[in-house]
Amino acid sequence: MATTRKEFTDFFPQLLDDVLGDLASFGATPEMVARIKEMIEYNVVGGKMNRGLSVVDTVKIMRGEGELPAEVNTKAMVLGWCVEWLQAFFLVADDIMDESPTRRGQPAWYRRKDVGILAINDSFILESAIYRLLKKYFRRDAYYVDLLELFHETSYQTELGQMVDLLTAPENDINLDRFSIQKHAYIVQYKTAYYSFYLPVALALLMTGTPADAPVFQVAMDILIPLGVYFQVQDDYLDCYGDPEFIGKIGTDIEDNKCSWLVVQALDRVTPEQRQILNDNYGRKAPAEHAQRVKRLYADLDIEGVYRAYEDKAIAELEDKISKVDEAAIPRQVFTAFLSKVAKRTK
Repeated sequence: MATTRKEFTDFFPQLLDDVLGDLASFGATPEMVARIKEMIEYNVVGGKMNRGLSVVDTVKIMRGEGELPAEVNTKAMVLGWCVEWLQAFFLVADDIMDESPTRRGQPAWYRRKDVGILAINDSFILESAIYRLLKKYFRRDAYYVDLLELFHETSYQTELGQMVDLLTAPENDINLDRFSIQKHAYIVQYKTAYYSFYLPVALALLMTGTPADAPVFQVAMDILIPLGVYFQVQDDYLDCYGDPEFIGKIGTDIEDNKCSWLVVQALDRVTPEQRQILNDNYGRKAPAEHAQRVKRLYADLDIEGVYRAYEDKAIAELEDKISKVDEAAIPRQVFTAFLSKVAKRTK
């Protein structure tokens, strides 16, 4: 039985209390405790929480149990929330670097008048809380060091992806010569796929007794990284072609000069005259006609058709890989559960 969002969020106060209670050993003042509490609640809770929920559900699949014993469930919940804490750390920092005005329907943390540049240090505190929680709940487990190494490795991978993203499309510096299919692939693999898709499953494998050097980790990576890339390509597509009322936002990748899958596919197909249209209009926030010209060019190049062909091929390749998984090492349901949530999604 899949874990509900309510079951997951109901566990959060225990971990918040753990982090806040730990502050006394560092001589924290009531003012510090109150600020950290507000900062965690503002940034960690929210969103779909799919990454954290995936940890718990994968543990259930690995153990073949619809409901987990209390101690096992607690540890799975902790790891799931650690992934959500990692996500919060990334988002607080990312919003500063991208100068994003909002996050999850509210002002980005750094945009609050009582926060500002202090958000940089707050992001560090969010990251550090992960390791406080891991120490409290897993220090006596044989796989404790493997957990630490996995979180550090994943953070490094994500930060490298963010670096390439920022260097490829720096703020207020439009140069499409920096964009390429290869750079987009690197960005989405490192910035999104590792922590969003591979990390939850790798954590569940460690927690259910799989040795860190077992070949199944590579099997999982070979499926989940392409799946994560496909997921981000979908996001790029929906930003342009999704119904704003259905997906809950108005896409702005064109105006924001994003190294999107759509634009790198267009750049790979344009004539010199079409390239000039992109040069003159991509990344311009106003007037709106700039973005419309880019969208008309996408239509001329049939980028939507290119996406449909890519999607069909990606799904077929993933299904083929999953069909060859040795279920003695890991149930195929681990991967089909992810694919079923992603394939042909419209929001």
